[in-house]
Amino acid sequence: MAGLAIVDYGMGNLHSIAKACERAGPGVRVTVTREAAVLARADRVVFPGVGAIRHCMAELERLELVEPLRRAAAEKPFLGICLGMQALLEHSEENEGVDTLGFFPGRVRRFPAGLAEAGRPLKIPHMGWNRVHQVPHPLWDGIAQDSWFYFVHSYYADPADPAHVTGRTEYGIEFASAIGRDNLFAVQFHPEKSQQAGLRLLANFMAWNP
Repeated sequence: MAGLAIVDYGMGNLHSIAKACERAGPGVRVTVTREAAVLARADRVVFPGVGAIRHCMAELERLELVEPLRRAAAEKPFLGICLGMQALLEHSEENEGVDTLGFFPGRVRRFPAGLAEAGRPLKIPHMGWNRVHQVPHPLWDGIAQDSWFYFVHSYYADPADPAHVTGRTEYGIEFASAIGRDNLFAVQFHPEKSQQAGLRLLANFMAWNP
């Protein structure tokens, strides 16, 4: 059984994500890997990430994972998480500007200074629990509208095509907290830290056949 491959390029909560996937999908073989052949054999792929985008892209290039990721994103259910979501767009403002994988048209932008809500200043990074307003998609099945998920980020995705936005969140501004098209889905929050709603999203992903 090929199962689920989690991409290991040294920049993700790999143990936590693997354990969450095993819990959400009993009987699914979960493999953490940096081998192109394993990604090619997998039925579906999770692309996580934390940290800075320049290091992310440099490590993907060093490990020769860019083309295997492109093939996986073209062929099978593919889930990006946090930095793994941001890397799917075309360009990020982080680290003085970095070109990214370009699976979705659009850019990644830093939260503007001076964000406030109800008269109180908001800290950057956006860290903690926040609501996601869903746009209908199979990966939201069984998850209540405006459920809470756990976020940690200073940059946010700004897709060029509004049709790709599958979830929205408010933090001083409205931003895309989930995007999707075809066999691709990505979230800014951490499902592995988001309790039952996060586990349900992972379970939905493992059962998803776009």
